[in-house]
Amino acid sequence: MAQLNKYYRRSKISEAKFRHLLRCFALDLTASDTARITGLSVRATNTIFLKIRQRLAQHCEAQAPISGIVEVDESYFGARRVKGKRGRGASGKTIVFGIFKREAGVYTEIVPNASKKTLQGIIRGRVELESVIHSDGWRGYDGLVDVGYAKHFRVHHGRDEFARGTQHINGIESFWSYAKRRLVQFNGVPRHTFYLHLKESEWRFNHRQEDLYQSLLRLLREHPL
Repeated sequence: MAQLNKYYRRSKISEAKFRHLLRCFALDLTASDTARITGLSVRATNTIFLKIRQRLAQHCEAQAPISGIVEVDESYFGARRVKGKRGRGASGKTIVFGIFKREAGVYTEIVPNASKKTLQGIIRGRVELESVIHSDGWRGYDGLVDVGYAKHFRVHHGRDEFARGTQHINGIESFWSYAKRRLVQFNGVPRHTFYLHLKESEWRFNHRQEDLYQSLLRLLREHPL
C-alpha cells in the first residue's frame, strides 16, 4: 500500500493538506491562523508545528564544526523590564550564546551563564582552531589565542567601540535583532519551548536567501516527521 504522506509518516493527513500547512509554516503564520486556513484543528496544527520545530532543531545541531572567520557573542532573551541588574547578569532572562560564520550562518546554544568556562567550552567544541574569531571585550573570551586559536580580534563596546574595519560582531548582532523581533509575535514563548523557537529562528536566518517552503520540503523528504 502506498504511503499516504511521505513527509509525515503514519499520518492521516493527506500530502496535499500537509503541503498547504507547510506553506503556512514557511510564511511564519501562527498555528491559529494556519488551522483556520487549512481546516485542521488548532491542536493538530500545534502538534505538527512542534514536530517540524523538533526536526529543524535536529538539523541545526547536526551541522559540521565551524571554521573560517567567526563572530561570538551572548544575548539575553526575556521580558523587557526585569527588576535588578541589566545586561550581563540580568535576572529572569534566558542566556543564549551564538557563533556566526561570516558569509554563512549562525549556531546558537542556551547556556546557564556567560562564564569563560561555559563560553569557551562551546567554542572549543564547535569552532576549528584555524578560525579567526571576533568578539567584544567580555572577559569570558580572554585567552582564546592561548588555547590554540589562530587569531582573536575584539571590539570594546564599553568604550563605545563597535567596529574597526573588518573587526566587528555585526553579523551575530543582526541575528539577535532578527530573533527577538520574530519571537515578539508569539506574545511570550514558554521556557519549555523556547529552545525549539530559538532553533527555528536560527534555521530561518540561515536559509533567509532561499525559498523556505522548498527548503522544508527537501529536509522532510530526507528526514520525515
